[in-house]
Amino acid sequence: MQERLAGVRCLVLGGGGFIGTHLCRALHREGAEVRGFGRRRSYPDALRAISWSSGEFTDPIAVARAVEGHDVVFHLVGGSTPESSNRDPYGDLIGGAGATIRLLDICRAAGIRQIIYVSSGGTVYGVPQVVPIPESAPTDPISAYGVSKLMIEKYLHADHHLHGTEYTVLRVANPFGPYQSPERRQGIIPTVMERIIRGRAVEIWGDGGVVRDYVYIDDVVRAVIAAIDHRGPNRIFNVGGGRGRTVSEIVEDVAEVLERPEFARTHKPARHTDVPLNVLDISRIGHDLGWMPETDWRDGLQKTAAWLRSWIAGRAE
Repeated sequence: MQERLAGVRCLVLGGGGFIGTHLCRALHREGAEVRGFGRRRSYPDALRAISWSSGEFTDPIAVARAVEGHDVVFHLVGGSTPESSNRDPYGDLIGGAGATIRLLDICRAAGIRQIIYVSSGGTVYGVPQVVPIPESAPTDPISAYGVSKLMIEKYLHADHHLHGTEYTVLRVANPFGPYQSPERRQGIIPTVMERIIRGRAVEIWGDGGVVRDYVYIDDVVRAVIAAIDHRGPNRIFNVGGGRGRTVSEIVEDVAEVLERPEFARTHKPARHTDVPLNVLDISRIGHDLGWMPETDWRDGLQKTAAWLRSWIAGRAE
């Protein structure tokens, strides 16, 4: 891997976020020349060895400056959530699909050889007709967030058809791990962990029976890197953990890992943006890219808990 990536010039859009931080570090370890782009680096110390361009994704001048001189662009930008996107679907559209259209123009002008887009396996399918969900399943998202993600996928396809732009889409399930801040409310695992550690009541939306597919961040990053230079007939790949877990199971497993079996919990009404069941079929990426999740569920929770305890302690200083 290191020999293959040595000298490859990579730009990570959204490089300061949860997945972006891990991807930048992994690409750097594998010998690539890496630049991150975004509003800010959430964890500057973690990205100390990574060159950085600050800017808004909606600013075409800033994006063009960042894109120039690179080979591969990783598109990880997506600051909203399914719930928040429905409160401002227009803003979600402009900041996601709208800005991506301009990105494609910029990438063509700069001679980018490949775009790798991290989409959402948890939202683009909507309520599934079959589980586990294959990439060929109907896509009927029930949130503006999922609609925007799917639109970006379609624009990538159209750009490839019209202009030959190479691309790969990774529909990632629910990633978790270190550097996923509970403050951003983009993952149930760090949110539950923080509440239990701080002795606060865990909030459960609905009856706790919603089923989700979780995948550890190191496995996600391996999948993204495996997609570099992929040129096969399949361009869309699910990335998941291989099995589903209910919200109630998640909460109990987190409490067990934290050794806090007694904790308070409150139930709130179910949210309309929550798909009741989502588990991804990951056989295609295994066949085409040789990828499969490797991190044990509880090992992943332990690593996440260790980081989160350190994060909480650092904020208390």
